[in-house]
Amino acid sequence: MAESTAANPTLLQAQVANLLVQPLEAASVVLAAGPRIFDTASELRIPKLISSGTPAFVAEGAEIADTHDVEFDEVKLMPTNRRSIKTILRYTNELVRQSVVGIDAVLKARLVKDVSDLLDSALLTGAGATNSIRGITAQTGITPGELDVTDADCLLDAIAALNAKEVTPNRWFISGADFAALRKLKESTTSARYLLEPDPTKQSGTTIFGIPATITNKLPEGTAILADMSTVAIARDTSPSVTVLNERYAEFDQVGLRVTTRYDLGLLHAEAVSVLTADSGGS
Repeated sequence: MAESTAANPTLLQAQVANLLVQPLEAASVVLAAGPRIFDTASELRIPKLISSGTPAFVAEGAEIADTHDVEFDEVKLMPTNRRSIKTILRYTNELVRQSVVGIDAVLKARLVKDVSDLLDSALLTGAGATNSIRGITAQTGITPGELDVTDADCLLDAIAALNAKEVTPNRWFISGADFAALRKLKESTTSARYLLEPDPTKQSGTTIFGIPATITNKLPEGTAILADMSTVAIARDTSPSVTVLNERYAEFDQVGLRVTTRYDLGLLHAEAVSVLTADSGGS
C-alpha cells in the first residue's frame, strides 16, 4: 500500500530535512555564517576553559611544580523550557490544482522564509524574554565597540580589539543602512575614490577590510557585530516536525502545514564577539 499524507500526516525525518532543515541552513544569515551547530533533543552543557596556570622554564634536574591548575565553566543551551518556533501555513486545494508553478516549491520557499526571518531576528537581537532565544547582541561578556559610519577607523578599532585578545574575527553582520553609509565614504574630501570600493580581482562577496560581511535588515541601524563564528554555539532540536493538517480546515477546502522547530544560542568565548553600537563610545 502506498504511503500518503492522509495516512501519515507527520512527515518523515528525511522529508522534514529536505523541506525545512537544509533550506533553513542556507536561508538563515546566521546559520549560513559558520557557527558551531549542535544537534540535541535535550539540554546541552558545553564545557569551556576559563583560566589556566602558566608553565615555567625549569632547569635540568630541578623540581617541576605541580601547581598548574585549570578552571572550567559551561555554556548551557536548550533548557527544557526553551520555546519553539511554531507556525501554520494554510493554502487552498484550488491553489494546488491550478498552480502553474510547482506549489511544493512555492510553499517551501514561503515556509523557509517565514521561519528564517524570525529565527535570524532572535539569534541576532533576541532579548531572551519568556524563555525565548537570547541573541548575540544580548549576551554578556562580549567585547564592546563603537560604530561611527562617518569614520571607518571604528571598524579597524573593532578588529584590533579582538586581535588584542588573540581572536581572529571572520564575520561582520551589519544593517543595510549602515553598510550603505560606510560604502559612501571616500578616501578624502578631494577624492572620488570610495574607501571600501571592492577590488574586482578578489573573490566575489561582500567584505569589510578583508572580513566577509553579511548585510541584513535583522540588525537595527546603529548596531553591528564582528565575531569569530566558531565561538558561536547554536543548539538545534533534533526533532523538528512538519505536519499536514488535512481535516482541520476542511470546511474551507484548505490544507494546513504545521511547523515546529527549536533553536538556542550561546557564546563559547564571549570576548571573541564584538557588538558595535552607534552610541556606545567604545565603552
